[in-house]
Amino acid sequence: MRKLFGICLVLTSVALLVSYGLWTEQRPAGHYLSDLRIRLAINAGQPGERGNLLGVEPELFPTDYQSLEQLHRKLAAYLQQAREQGLINPRTIVVLPEHVGTWLFVRGEKNQLYQASARDEAMSWLPWSNPLAFIAAIVQATGENRLEDAYLRMKAHSMAQDYQNLFGGLAKEFGVTLVAGSIVLPEPYVEEGQLRTGHGTLYNSSLTFGSDGQPMGQPQRQRYPGAYQHDYVQTARNTPLNVIDTPAGRLGVLIGSDSLYPANYAELNTRGVELIAVPAFVAGKSSWVSPWRGLWDKSAATDIDLRAGSLSEGEAWHALTLTARPPHSTARAGVSVFLRGQFWDQGSSGHSFASYNGQTLGEQPFENRTLSGARLINLWL
Repeated sequence: MRKLFGICLVLTSVALLVSYGLWTEQRPAGHYLSDLRIRLAINAGQPGERGNLLGVEPELFPTDYQSLEQLHRKLAAYLQQAREQGLINPRTIVVLPEHVGTWLFVRGEKNQLYQASARDEAMSWLPWSNPLAFIAAIVQATGENRLEDAYLRMKAHSMAQDYQNLFGGLAKEFGVTLVAGSIVLPEPYVEEGQLRTGHGTLYNSSLTFGSDGQPMGQPQRQRYPGAYQHDYVQTARNTPLNVIDTPAGRLGVLIGSDSLYPANYAELNTRGVELIAVPAFVAGKSSWVSPWRGLWDKSAATDIDLRAGSLSEGEAWHALTLTARPPHSTARAGVSVFLRGQFWDQGSSGHSFASYNGQTLGEQPFENRTLSGARLINLWL
């Protein structure tokens, strides 16, 4: 009897393990009707032969990342509408927001993850549905927050491939230069025209693709990550700022909070940068109008005399983004594009704006309401 009980226990354990293994491989596709509407929020300057900076501020949700095809459909629909409005030409530089690529780590997951009500609940499904990848990632994690590090590290190889296929494909499809927001990857680099990952610390990086769909130079790493990610994303203070020669002029990319540090503009001035793209993100639904908490890296902000709490988050971004404000920046134009949407209980609140001829060009406020949906921010050069 004891032997029979032991055999039954072994068989049951094997059956459970096989069932679990099969469950981890199942990725049922959900049905999601995405809102593809986008409106032209800012359209400054006069059309001409010098091209334009075109910020695409998408409104994204976890379900947009269920598949690469689904995300492509949404972003391509935005660009198609911009094309129909005459905003896309061979000299157009399209700028997407910070972390638009980072969320690729939830691509192809279980429906339970997308249907969760809170981010922590959603993330709890990742280890269960990717057990081996998660174990390997948690062992390799280097950030102070090892759990967040592991979530982003566990699919790094496929994320890099998805990022290049999606955004390089969009650049080629629409014949534009495309600043592909940003993505968090371990030690990213381009080799033989392919975005690859290493095994070291995580960096928030941006890659620009040409109209042929190929990367233009190496990924730009963020020098000063924001407070919300400092415990798992590495600072890159000593990394050089890349300068990219585009059909519209020499382009520099400052990721998010990097655009708030004057020394970065001074460095780009020495490199003859004419245009600056700022993929950005502000976490929290009401953060844009809340008191500014100051810069995270105080040691690099000694030449900033704004006190925390003296103005709102949005006012601080406008005051510290120095594009086209000589002598601080000799670039002739720039655009700051923020990620919009709702990722479970994590909201966002940034409002995109352009800079030209010493002026900040923002969308006119609407009384007593905040308009949802995606936005285009266009600046003719």
